[in-house]
Amino acid sequence: MTLHRHNPAELSPPTGFSHAVTATGSRLVFLAGQTALDTDGKVVGETLPEQFTTALSNLLAALRHAGGAPADLARVTVYATDVAEYRAHAAELGRIWRQLAGREYPAMAVVGVVRLWDDQARVELDGFAVLD
Repeated sequence: MTLHRHNPAELSPPTGFSHAVTATGSRLVFLAGQTALDTDGKVVGETLPEQFTTALSNLLAALRHAGGAPADLARVTVYATDVAEYRAHAAELGRIWRQLAGREYPAMAVVGVVRLWDDQARVELDGFAVLD
């Protein structure tokens, strides 16, 4: 499997994402949206960074179970109930990402939503990966 990240000089410098990712491989893994649910199905964490940590950990756990690793992520979408709050915590969320997933960023987007499935959830992540 090969992922190549494209960040053309004529676009603004990416911070915490890649502008485009090309992938070659033989298996796609589609990852369902993950929030800050614990193993009992309850939302944990009061703050956005706490919930982001759990949601990303859940996404990566699903990916590992499918045989992948964070570097295999080609695309991740973040759904946030408060984009201004997400932006305010961007530096901390970036540190959390690097700690859990490393420095190879997939193509990403942050989408503001009115609410998520669970009322207490502040953030949800989904995506797909390409494996050999």
